[in-house]
Amino acid sequence: QVHIVESGGGLVQPGGSLRLSCETSGSFWRLNFMGWYRQAPGKQRDLVATIRHDGVTNYADSVKGRFTISRVKDKNISVLEMNNLEIEDSAVYYCNAVIRLGLHSAPADYWGQGTQVTVSS
Repeated sequence: QVHIVESGGGLVQPGGSLRLSCETSGSFWRLNFMGWYRQAPGKQRDLVATIRHDGVTNYADSVKGRFTISRVKDKNISVLEMNNLEIEDSAVYYCNAVIRLGLHSAPADYWGQGTQVTVSS
């Protein structure tokens, strides 16, 4: 069984910063990717940033240069540092983990419960 717990989020003014963290726990063979997605009201869920098990990162164009994803060394914890936040960044942010439960298992997506980020003056 896999558990994903998110923390962080909240209300911030435009230009401000927030930090999200996500811990993945449970019994599995490999954690391929950790990442963050976001969903604004009436919109689809979109990728924000991902980090591969070897540290390779990927970002949505809209957040490049403002957001940084990292992984705590030797732990299944991802951190999303969000700087220079814009009103358009307001959304529910979801932690994602792509996991292989066993050596011969296909990768599967696991999701956190979501955390609200609101950017408003």
